[in-house]
Amino acid sequence: MFPLETIVIAISSFAGVAVLAATALRGWNGWLALKRLELERAGPRAGGLIELSDVKERLRKLEAIAAGVDL
Repeated sequence: MFPLETIVIAISSFAGVAVLAATALRGWNGWLALKRLELERAGPRAGGLIELSDVKERLRKLEAIAAGVDL
């Protein structure tokens, strides 16, 4: 049916792809763990700074609208 060489190449290729996929998945999980740790270390203050920045931007836009300035 198929020559032995073709079967060996197919199995080797499959094994190589499986190893690469497992390595990539492990790296992805490590990266996610790092980002979770960074968020935990930053604490709730980091989200508050972003929210404060958004509020300041909205206030600036409202003041411009009240002054009659087109943005």
